[in-house]
Amino acid sequence: MFNQALIAERIGIIQSSVSRLKKLARTPQEQFCIDEDSVDIAENRLHRALEALFDLGRHLVVKSGAGVPPDYRSVIEKLKEAQILPIEFAQQITGMAGYRNRLIHEYNKVTPEELYEIIQTRLSDFTIFCKYVVDYLQEIK
Repeated sequence: MFNQALIAERIGIIQSSVSRLKKLARTPQEQFCIDEDSVDIAENRLHRALEALFDLGRHLVVKSGAGVPPDYRSVIEKLKEAQILPIEFAQQITGMAGYRNRLIHEYNKVTPEELYEIIQTRLSDFTIFCKYVVDYLQEIK
């Protein structure tokens, strides 16, 4: 049985984070990269969105009976296998697991420029992910 409160909370975290990141994405790159607060907010909100995405994904995988993913990359793989995510989209976002690990374990190597690039080009991935989750949950009702 899916935990609807957990699902709603994680989707809310993702949506809130994406909303804040979209505001930061309107900042010119030069200004963003020298503003420590902007960089810190972007890093924090990106990390929160990724954690929520993987928490939500793991919950769906386990509760759908698709198994227990041993790591973050496996969460995406199992979501694909369970047909919660389409193959093409799963391939597109697989790298998110690596970037989540980079934010956590190689935080000292994360640059303002790469954060800016991500908020310019990858925020729609979070929105699309949430849409697939909602669509899946509506299908199985």
